[in-house]
Amino acid sequence: MQAKGEIVKFSDRAPDPLEFATFYAEEHEHLFKALYFVTGHRADAYDLMQDAFLKLWERWDSIDRIDDPTAYLFRVALNGSRMRARAARRAAKRLVAVDSPVDAFDEVNMREDVRHLLLSLAPRKRAALVLLDLYGYGSEEAARIMGVRPSTVRALATKGRVVLRNAGGSDG
Repeated sequence: MQAKGEIVKFSDRAPDPLEFATFYAEEHEHLFKALYFVTGHRADAYDLMQDAFLKLWERWDSIDRIDDPTAYLFRVALNGSRMRARAARRAAKRLVAVDSPVDAFDEVNMREDVRHLLLSLAPRKRAALVLLDLYGYGSEEAARIMGVRPSTVRALATKGRVVLRNAGGSDG
């Protein structure tokens, strides 16, 4: 993977327009799996994969100047994923809240969502958050329970909250 700002290296090999079908056949499954892992959604992964291949196809006549077409393809796909995530965050900020009738299952769904978010955290961050925020222990007491320093508990909880905020899209 290339570092940010690194220049794409070009090679001297001659392009073969018929190679695109072969390249697609060899790479689409790898790219799809990687994008599925990144997005967690098959449809999103498929759309991103198709967009990346389309962008590569549009530049296929100059593929001979790209040193590693596979790396280029993956970079385009991951950039597309980041752009979609940014656009979704911007759109979510513009949403207007609409009051809706209370659903009896909302609390159950909310608990399940919180459970999944907590399970996505590393065990120590999860423990710090549960002890501090759920059970209301102070950092001194939580530290004694966890067998670490109070500053460690506070740092783990802060990092855990950041992860949850980013994953859940919450403001606070």
